Amino acid sequence: MRIAIGQLWQETNTFNPLPTTRRDFEEFGILRGAALVEQMAEVNELGGFIQSLRRWPERPEIVGLVRLPAWPSGAATLDTYHWLRDELVGALRAELPVDAVLLALHGALAADGAPDVEGGVLQAVRAVIGPRVPLVATLDLHANITPLMVQCADALVPFHTVPHIDVVETGERGAALLRRVLIDGARPVTAFQKLPMVVPAERANTQDPTSVSYRFREQLQALEVNPRILAAGLTTVQPWLDVPELGSAVVIVADGDADLARAECASLATEIWKRRRDYLGELVPTEEAVRQAFQAQAGGLVVLGDGADSTNSGSPGDCTQILAELVKYDWPRPALATLVSPEVVEEATRIGMGGRRRGPLGGVRAPRWSQPLDFKAEIVRGFAARFVLSGHLGKNLAVDLGPSVVLRQGNVHLVVTSRAGPHFAPELFETAGLKPFEASVLVAKSPCGFRAAYQEKAKQIIMVRGAGCAPPDFWRYEYRHIPHPLWPWDEIASWQPAPEVRSFAFGR
Repeated sequence: MRIAIGQLWQETNTFNPLPTTRRDFEEFGILRGAALVEQMAEVNELGGFIQSLRRWPERPEIVGLVRLPAWPSGAATLDTYHWLRDELVGALRAELPVDAVLLALHGALAADGAPDVEGGVLQAVRAVIGPRVPLVATLDLHANITPLMVQCADALVPFHTVPHIDVVETGERGAALLRRVLIDGARPVTAFQKLPMVVPAERANTQDPTSVSYRFREQLQALEVNPRILAAGLTTVQPWLDVPELGSAVVIVADGDADLARAECASLATEIWKRRRDYLGELVPTEEAVRQAFQAQAGGLVVLGDGADSTNSGSPGDCTQILAELVKYDWPRPALATLVSPEVVEEATRIGMGGRRRGPLGGVRAPRWSQPLDFKAEIVRGFAARFVLSGHLGKNLAVDLGPSVVLRQGNVHLVVTSRAGPHFAPELFETAGLKPFEASVLVAKSPCGFRAAYQEKAKQIIMVRGAGCAPPDFWRYEYRHIPHPLWPWDEIASWQPAPEVRSFAFGR
């Protein structure tokens, strides 16, 4: 038995003017063939696939295809999309025949002229393997699931958690579902319901019992305990995605029981629709948020959640609005913030450690939302921003943000990296020689996922109404391609689910 595995991972923010190109994937780290299986055996969804497959009594051969990851950013160029599709399909063709395909996808990758990249990739893979070879794909909880994705895959298996702390487990769920198909004879039937709604990420914490998402996670996990249910998922979608099929979705995959899949899908979709307003949270304006942090920090760490410039959400990471407020205060313990600017890194390196730098900083990667800040600072140190991320978004995930520097103005310490990445991670600050949990205040460029690292250790968390490409009040921005009616852009008087049902590919 030969089972092929591969990955295509990037979350697109179409408001970010910086295009995603082949170079972004190459810098993150492409792996092919046996190297993929060897190096990703304990990392994220691929690690979940590999660990699960190795536990099968049947001992299938694991065929590594290609790993194609890039950090969230702007839309991919059309050439990049064609290259990604051809890389994956070409690797698959070279390994035929295979008995099944397991893919780790994000689900919200868009390209210029190709708004549904994962749908196109799944369609291309299906064309290669034919209708009788099972194709299972895992997805991020913020995937934008489309009818084409459902049509081409035998099952879609989304994350259950925000923060995304179940990445390996989701890979294991996908592989377990595949085993039930290949070995036990299960026959997947998918009920799929698109909901006319998009919600902010700030209150989508599935680990917080007070959050609206907590109950939905419990329901999904309870459904998967039922042996007749192969997979259950809710994707609340990447909001900053201006594409024609934008919307949240519910997918229920049952074993041969279309009525069960349809009923559970409709029931869950109805409840989510009724609770949609519970996702709307209160945010604190930037100036007030920093003032509150200064007043509260004497008792411990205060974390400012900067969702609008979240590098996790595809923002460029060089907005200066919060930084401009931080430097107005005399912090008794370090105030920690981050910025993405390869130009500043190069300049600081040229000046040398211990030198002084004065001049504009930030506000150039997405100038619509931010202005450069005059920042007079000491160049404290240079370092290579390489670390291993375990927590939100990753387990044993190697991250390399390139050459980086630490600048200091007063007691404000600014970590400047050459590339975007997890600009919330404690590991980033620690690699920079800083102590994040001993700081007065720390700016986490993330709307919700940062809570996995800081919820238990911070005295207070304040969600900031900042500026950037990933605002929580996204409906105030101009979208040109989304469908209508769509909440919260449009008020919808009434809505009832009518799930589409698709039967197992073997029956075609």
